[in-house]
Amino acid sequence: MNRRNFLKKGSLLTVGTALLHPFNSVANQLQYDVTNTNKKAKNIIIIVSDGMSIGTLNMADLYLSRKTGKGSNWLDLYKNNKVNRALMDMASASSIVTDSAAASSSWGGGVRIDNGGLNVSKNGEEHLPIWQKFKLAGKKAGCVTTVPITHATPAGFCVNSKSRNAQENIAEMYLEHKFDVMMGGGNEYFSSSKRKDKQDMYQNFASKGYQVVKTKKEMFSATIDTPILGVFDDSALPYAIDRKNSKELEQNIPTLAEMTQKAIDVMKDHPKGFVLQVEAGKVDWAAHGNDIAGLIHDQIDHDEAIQVAMDFAEQDEETLVIITTDHGNANPGVIYGSDANDNFDAIQNYKHTNEWILNGIGKETSISQVKERVNYVNNFTLLDNECKQMLDYYKDIQTNDGLYNPKHLPFNILAEMQKKHNSVGWISMQHSADYVELAMFGPGSQLLKPFIKNTDLHYLMLEAAEVENAF
Repeated sequence: MNRRNFLKKGSLLTVGTALLHPFNSVANQLQYDVTNTNKKAKNIIIIVSDGMSIGTLNMADLYLSRKTGKGSNWLDLYKNNKVNRALMDMASASSIVTDSAAASSSWGGGVRIDNGGLNVSKNGEEHLPIWQKFKLAGKKAGCVTTVPITHATPAGFCVNSKSRNAQENIAEMYLEHKFDVMMGGGNEYFSSSKRKDKQDMYQNFASKGYQVVKTKKEMFSATIDTPILGVFDDSALPYAIDRKNSKELEQNIPTLAEMTQKAIDVMKDHPKGFVLQVEAGKVDWAAHGNDIAGLIHDQIDHDEAIQVAMDFAEQDEETLVIITTDHGNANPGVIYGSDANDNFDAIQNYKHTNEWILNGIGKETSISQVKERVNYVNNFTLLDNECKQMLDYYKDIQTNDGLYNPKHLPFNILAEMQKKHNSVGWISMQHSADYVELAMFGPGSQLLKPFIKNTDLHYLMLEAAEVENAF
C-alpha cells in the first residue's frame, strides 16, 4: 500500500481518537510528518521493562559503566542519538497509578480500562488486542517474558479477560488464537498436574502443531519452521543473578536475550512480517521486593535483549523497535553521601537476590546463621539486633495468595539494612504514577512526538505498519 494514499484515507490516529475521546488523547492533536520516509514497519519488536522507574534505568547504566567501562545499550542509544524519545502517560481508567494489566491493555486494545482487566472496559465492552489485529493482517505474532507467559503484560497484547488472574483461561486463549511464539514461565497454568481442571495444555498445544520446549537446550534445538510454546519454570523464571550463580539454572533456563533471538529466528522469514513483545517482568517483582541485586541484573537482562533486537533491526531495516516500561515501581535511587561511590560499587560483589537470602531463613535459624548468610551474599555483617529484627518476622510466618510476597518475608527491612552499605534508597514497595521513558528506532519512529498517552502507542504501531484499524 502506498503510504501517501494510506494517509489520505485517514490516519489511524484519527480513527483512534473516537475511542480515546473520554481521555482527551493527544492523538487528535498530532499531525505526523511522514514525508521523510517511504518505508513502513514490516516488523515490530516492543521491549518492556516492567515496573522500571527512571532510577532503575539510571542505576543499571551506572552499574555497567563503573564495572565494565561501558554503559547500558538503552542509554547508549540516547548518547548516540539513534532513537526518537518521548515521555508517556500510563494512567489507567481507574487510577493515575496503573497496574500492568491496564497498562498493557492501553497499548494492546487502544483504550484505557480499569486496573486488573485485560482489554475489557467496565461496561463489558471488549477491545480487539493488537496482536490479534496483526495476525488478521497476516503477520506472525509472539511474546517472550521472564514471568509466566500468561501474566498481565503479554496477555494485554493478546487476549480479552475481565481479570488478569484468569491465567489458566489465558493459556487456552493463546492456543485458540494461534500465536506463533510464546515463551516464559507458568508451568502451573499448562500442566495437567497443576491446573484446577486437570487439562494437559502441553498436549493440546502439541496436537495443534506446536513444539513444546521446557529447557534451554530444547529451545535451542527447536526448528524455526513450527510454532513454539516454551515454559521453563512453574511460576516466573529465576532472577538473572540467581540464574548466573547456579550451574543448574544456567544450563536449563534461557535468558531473555536468548528467548528474544529464538523468537526472531522463528518469525523473521515470514513474508508479511512479525510482531514480538519482549518483557523483563521480574524487574517489577524485584522493585516490589526492594531487591537491588534482582532489580539491576534483570534490568541488564532487558538491556541485553535490546541489543539482540537492535542488531536485527539495523541489519533488517524494516523493523520498528520500541523500548519502554509500563509504570514506575518503588522509585529507587542512589542516595547522596561521602561513601556513595564505594557503597554502590559494593553491589558488584553481591552473589544472589534478597529473595534467595530470605527464603533460606526460617523459624529455627540462629542469629549467627543469618549473619553468615547475609555476609556470604552481600559481603557485610549484620548487627545482632538487626538479625533479631529479621528473625521476628519468621515467628508467625504464613503463606497466602499474595503474588509478590506470599510469605510476608521482611524484604523492606533487609533493604533498609543494606542501604547503609550500598547507598540505595526506595520510596515504597508499590507502583508509582511516573511518566515513563519511550524510545523508538526504525521505520515509524518518526511518528513519535515528545509526549504521548499510552493509548496513542496502539495506533502508532498500526500506522507504522500500515495496518488498517478495521477489524
